[in-house]
Amino acid sequence: MSGTVRDSLHMVDVIFGLDGGELPQIVVSDTGSYSDLVFGVLELLGISYRPALADLPDQKGWRINAEADYGPLNTFARGKIDPARIRKHWGDILRVIASIYTGTVRAYDVVTMLQRDGHPTALGEALAAYGRIFKSLHILAYVDVDETYRRDIKHIRNLQEGRHDLARAICHGKKGELFHHYERGLENQLGVLGLVLNCVVLWTTVYLNAAIEQLKAQDYPVREEDAARLSPFVRKHLGVHGTYSFPARHRTRCHPRAPRP
Repeated sequence: MSGTVRDSLHMVDVIFGLDGGELPQIVVSDTGSYSDLVFGVLELLGISYRPALADLPDQKGWRINAEADYGPLNTFARGKIDPARIRKHWGDILRVIASIYTGTVRAYDVVTMLQRDGHPTALGEALAAYGRIFKSLHILAYVDVDETYRRDIKHIRNLQEGRHDLARAICHGKKGELFHHYERGLENQLGVLGLVLNCVVLWTTVYLNAAIEQLKAQDYPVREEDAARLSPFVRKHLGVHGTYSFPARHRTRCHPRAPRP
C-alpha cells in the first residue's frame, strides 16, 4: 500500500473489518505511510510492520538505556525512550488495542482521540514511545549486512506495483481515470475492477503452471529460479477491449485448454 499516515490507519480498519479469513502477518507500505504511533498499534495487534525507508542516513533510532555505548551506532541511537511513561499508561494502551481488534472502535478514530491540536496526548505519546522500540529494530534490520529483510520488502512492493499496473491496463477507459460524479457508480466500477483483476490473475496463474508442466513433459530444462520469477501480472496476452456476456447456461465447470506451442 502507499499513501500517508492517515491512509495507513484506514488500512488497519480494513484488515480488522473483514468477516473471517486470516489476518496478515506482515504489512509493507511506502516510506510516507508510517509513524511511531502506527508502529506501536500494529505491533500490539500482532502484525509485523515493514515500511520502506528513505533518507537512511537521517533516520533516528531510540534507546532505553541512556548510558549504553553502542559504538558506531551512538549517533543513530540518539533518541531516548522512557519505559516509565509506557508502564504508566500500559493498561489504557491494552484497552485501546483490544477495542481496535474487536472492532469496537476504528483505528482512525482512536488516533484522532489520542491527539489534541496536532499534538499527542499523554496516552498517545506512551503508545508512540512503545512503537519507537520496534521502529528502531526495523531500521537496524533494514540496514543489516544480511540483505534478506530488505529484499523481502522490495519483493512485496514490486508485486503490489505489478498488480496496480495490471489494474490500470484493465481499467483502460479514459486512460484509467474515473469520471463518475456519483459515489455509487464509483463503487460499482471499482468493485467490478477488483473482481475482473482477480479473475485475470487466476487465469494467468493456471495457464503459466500448465505451460511449465507441458515444457517439463517435453523434457525442456525448466529451472526453478526462472519459474520463480514468473509474474501473474503480465498482460501482453490479454485483450481487454470488447463486450462480454456471462449467460447462466454457461455456468459449468470448465477445464483449461492445452497450451499452444
